[in-house]
Amino acid sequence: MSSRHHNHLVRLPGRLWRRLLPRRLRRLVPVPLAIVAAGTVGYPLIEGPPWTLFDGLYMTVITLTTLGYGEIPQPLSRPGRVFTMALALGGVFVLFYIATDVIRSMVTGELRELLGRERMRDRLKYRRGHLIVCGFGRMGKIVCDELERLGHPFVAVDTGPPPADWGYRHGLLVPGNATEDEVLKRAGVEHARALITAVGSDAENLYIALSARLLNPALVVVARAEEEGAEAKLRRVGVNKVISPYLSGGHRAVQAVLQPAVLQVLETVARGAFSDLLAVEVRVGAGSRLAGQALGAARLAADYEVTVVGVLRPNGDAVNAPTGDTVIEPGAVLVAFGTRENLDRVGALAAGA
Repeated sequence: MSSRHHNHLVRLPGRLWRRLLPRRLRRLVPVPLAIVAAGTVGYPLIEGPPWTLFDGLYMTVITLTTLGYGEIPQPLSRPGRVFTMALALGGVFVLFYIATDVIRSMVTGELRELLGRERMRDRLKYRRGHLIVCGFGRMGKIVCDELERLGHPFVAVDTGPPPADWGYRHGLLVPGNATEDEVLKRAGVEHARALITAVGSDAENLYIALSARLLNPALVVVARAEEEGAEAKLRRVGVNKVISPYLSGGHRAVQAVLQPAVLQVLETVARGAFSDLLAVEVRVGAGSRLAGQALGAARLAADYEVTVVGVLRPNGDAVNAPTGDTVIEPGAVLVAFGTRENLDRVGALAAGA
């Protein structure tokens, strides 16, 4: 058995313990155990021989459960009976308090909420390569809906209460302010693939982006911008892409009037609504046969029926409508159109397979 598998088995009882019992009840469990231990040791110390630890345990159990079959192995002395009264009163009170707390938690739904929170912590602890969406407003909800449609795991962070209609199978909700580092850590920012901050305030988006960049330098950060001057500030703190809803909406409104067919085709392809045509990003690895070749010599259109409409170079420069002489650099990203099967073949080729 490997050490990793052994460590997982060792941690398993602890995970089950945390999942089955909320934190407050876990703190109460040692109290009755301590009372049982005190009774088990107390009787032999007070009564002396021939009392054993087992006799002490037996007397403690029948006292706490109010059964009271009799005094064994011999009648109790006066100090022993005083100890029995104290044990009975204290033990019954503690057990009654714990039972009342459990019933209250079940009736009010607090137990269900705490159990759900514990399960969410377990799921977040082992989540890798997910997306984080900060802000579950109008734009944030649209982002979560799209991620759910694509089947990509994500974590939403919002200060408001959990929505009643939260039904995402691939998404988790972390309550809290995303400007706080502790909240971002709970959302798994250190192991996330990307973060989208869609809060309505440019100042908060700026702060969230800066905090996320410091916690995970390799994180891809996309931020929403309301004001015109916010884009430059967001890029200075390491935001990879800035989205302005008003600017994008204005461009789409103009295209809807002047070039409606083009806009419809591009939106349909981007959403994957065409069953036989997709648009994807293909990253070229350093060991790929495509690295260093001209686009025409790669024969992607002739051999794979895949059309490359754009190239994003490693330095960030974008080449729109590339020609056959455009060189494919290692680390470049190709924007390609084609069928799923052909795109998968080109993706394997670009990865070096």
